[in-house]
Amino acid sequence: MKLIKYFASLTILTFLFTNAFAANETIEMLNKQGNETMVYSKKVVKINVGDTILWKATDKGHNVEFIKGGVPEGVEKFKTKFNKDSEFTFTIPGIYAYWCTPHKNMGMIGFVVVGDDKSNLEAIKKIRFSAKSKKIAPDLINSL
Repeated sequence: MKLIKYFASLTILTFLFTNAFAANETIEMLNKQGNETMVYSKKVVKINVGDTILWKATDKGHNVEFIKGGVPEGVEKFKTKFNKDSEFTFTIPGIYAYWCTPHKNMGMIGFVVVGDDKSNLEAIKKIRFSAKSKKIAPDLINSL
């Protein structure tokens, strides 16, 4: 009986500890930040496996869409609704590239590095960005 209580307590403590110390990030979707327009408040975020990002719809007209070919293998399609706060918990390590669907040509792109795993970096480098995103993507990718 003592052994069962011990394992039950251990399980509960593990659950509480894991959730209490999970790091969460908030990224705002903005019309303007400084002298930039149509931007995410953070362009590159590094987190651990199991962490959650909240994309906050601070300004209207934005969303988040994982770029096809720009996420680790096994990650499902992710595309949020416009004007809605949205969360995603990252369970697969690697680099995630995303953009705001209507503003991707205006440079509204971002990257998440999960678990310091850059094994899909070559795939990220092959993403075909256009317009302003094409100009800013190389520097962002080099900063990963």
